[in-house]
Amino acid sequence: MTGFRNTWVVAKRELSGYFVSPVAYVFTCFFLLLSASFTFMLGGFFPRNEASLVAFFLWHPWLYMFLVPAVGMRLWSEERRVGTFELLLTMPITTLQAVMGKFLAGWLFMGLALLLTFPMILTVASLGSPDGGVIACAYLGSFLMGGAFLAISSMTSSLTRNQVVSFILSVVLCFLLILAGWPPVTNVLTSLYDSAWFLRLLVMGAVLLASVVALGLLRVAGVPLRGLLAGLAWWGFSLVLALVALFWDKISFLGASGFRSAVEGAAASLIDFAVKVSIMGHFDALQRGVVDLRDMVYFATVIGFALFTTGVVLKTRRS
Repeated sequence: MTGFRNTWVVAKRELSGYFVSPVAYVFTCFFLLLSASFTFMLGGFFPRNEASLVAFFLWHPWLYMFLVPAVGMRLWSEERRVGTFELLLTMPITTLQAVMGKFLAGWLFMGLALLLTFPMILTVASLGSPDGGVIACAYLGSFLMGGAFLAISSMTSSLTRNQVVSFILSVVLCFLLILAGWPPVTNVLTSLYDSAWFLRLLVMGAVLLASVVALGLLRVAGVPLRGLLAGLAWWGFSLVLALVALFWDKISFLGASGFRSAVEGAAASLIDFAVKVSIMGHFDALQRGVVDLRDMVYFATVIGFALFTTGVVLKTRRS
């Protein structure tokens, strides 16, 4: 109970801080105005001629991609900028309690802004007979997606004291999570599946990644490549491997072996992995009213991983 009490104390402190500054009001007004504008002007709410909020939730990933990092960028960057970071971590609370308290405050604030969109429910109910269960699931999915983006923003905020840098990093990471499972992108990747250049670049990227990882492991093991000659030899060898990987299908023994089928299998697995990692598929399932345990596990994993990383970064700074 003491841990929960400490977490709630941090959450109340942070939540009150939102409404002292103009952040809460600006975020809420922007979210309500943009969501309503996109729903009725770009989402085709009336031309759809159906009693649902599909046109409303359609834009939430893109709105959250910019608005949530604007809220989360100050979680830890502001503490470090004004000099209260050390004061907070010297209080009788653990790093986990501080991280969870700040995250819960931001998540509750976002939930409040989401609840203020209830006129959309009244509007669609006055025009027809919507499925209440589907709408409730869509709101749950939107709330979980906002929490995932906020956890990512908390992680980037712990990495830097510059709020602008934190905002940009958060937007990029959230954009990648959306883009990986966005149907136009997955269709392009699927069409590139049979492209020789796509397979070549895939192999070359794997070789370069392995080279960088190997170099890092050597340095961690205490075997740094000292001197200009050693460095040139390492990167020259890596460049040769990259060129071989770029034109592997032109090499007789590689082209005639089962290497191509292995590369094609890796490409298919990579595309499938990108779709599963993307937040869009899991949010779309909830938007349709399908509550799947795998979607819940996905959101919990993203939030847990981002908050765990935040805690690790703060512990290193605390020590």
